[in-house]
Amino acid sequence: MSKRRIVCFGPGPKFKGGISNYNTSLAKTLDKMEGIDVHIVSWTQQYPAIIPREFVDKSSKTDFLEGTNIQVKYITNYNNPASWRATYKYIVALKPEKIIFQWSIAIQGLPLGWLAKKLQKHTEIEVLFDLHFVIQKENSKLDQRFTKYGIGRADNFIVHAYKTVDELKATFPNKSFKVNETGIRNTKSGNTIIKLYHPIYDLFQPDPSFDVKKFKADNNLKENVFLFFGFIRKYKGLHNLIKAFKIVADQRDDVSLLICGESFWATLDNSKFSTKLKNAVFGIAKKIFLKKSDDERHYNPLGLIDTLDLKDRSMTVNTFVPNEDVNKYFQVSNAVALYYEYATPSGIESLSYNFKLPILATKVGHFPETIDDGYNGYLAEAEDIQSMADQMIRFLDNPLPGENVAEKTKELSWENYAKAILKD
Repeated sequence: MSKRRIVCFGPGPKFKGGISNYNTSLAKTLDKMEGIDVHIVSWTQQYPAIIPREFVDKSSKTDFLEGTNIQVKYITNYNNPASWRATYKYIVALKPEKIIFQWSIAIQGLPLGWLAKKLQKHTEIEVLFDLHFVIQKENSKLDQRFTKYGIGRADNFIVHAYKTVDELKATFPNKSFKVNETGIRNTKSGNTIIKLYHPIYDLFQPDPSFDVKKFKADNNLKENVFLFFGFIRKYKGLHNLIKAFKIVADQRDDVSLLICGESFWATLDNSKFSTKLKNAVFGIAKKIFLKKSDDERHYNPLGLIDTLDLKDRSMTVNTFVPNEDVNKYFQVSNAVALYYEYATPSGIESLSYNFKLPILATKVGHFPETIDDGYNGYLAEAEDIQSMADQMIRFLDNPLPGENVAEKTKELSWENYAKAILKD
């Protein structure tokens, strides 16, 4: 009996970030299922060459695909249309039943839209777009055009929140969408939205031998640790979290703030001519296509640590965290703070649940869907520093057990997610 072949298109495991982890986790789950043959088809370069940032993970030693049968092909270069055609030919030659595109940024609409349009002509292949968002924060007219072109040729869609359903309906007002949470659809209908969730990451596991007490003592961490983890981007609201923590730290002497993450726009050597050139060209493009307020290259919330005299109350790991070190930062923490300005389903939230950590979040995006206030987390008002501080105090006065987190998220498994995708 021949196997069902599935292609997961997105950044392969050599890339940094949540979408790479997501694509890898999905592929690994499908690989474990009987009768499924999985291929990851990946970018070699995901964005225009002018973007001044390093996207490849050069620090992790862990091989997430060890022990699997998954084949990875790094082939698609955003900047080389000839590679798009090579990608199309490669995918068709695989003869897959389904291809699942990871959609996370509008600028990728040009190559992904071209690929989807070509693949949709092959009626034996279902073209699925797994949408991490539809309308992004900037939402310029160019973004809107890239989005419509990029995802407009999908046979069907997967979303992780009803907010994304609404965005999809707003983007294509003339389409009559059918929404379900089961995965059942007419394979080539072009109008089914499968509303699922962001599954719990299992790539990162707690290490039972890790000495939490020693780590805390060595790094001067107090009894209660609030964690910020992930790329430092303005929309994630680290500047607000630090200000809120200052209010809490002035009232309590048993709290610490742990900040782990790479500053998103500080990954290249600024002394190099190539970096200076990229910054110059990228700056011009930003001025043309974005509002001045959307250029966050000089965003530096970590400066608040000194300004607010929090150096002795915080620990900062301002670098990309290798895969093999991720667990320890979650294991020493009591809660994860996601005081975002706006939100799409968050990989950090999913990762936190894997360590049974409650979430402190703002009432934006999908968070009110996934966080039951007072059960598996606490919700603050967006852009309200005092409200954020109040929720941190509330957590200290009323800690939430990890059992609540596990109970709330027990249905958010990758296996259930993959089973819904495999339905027709």
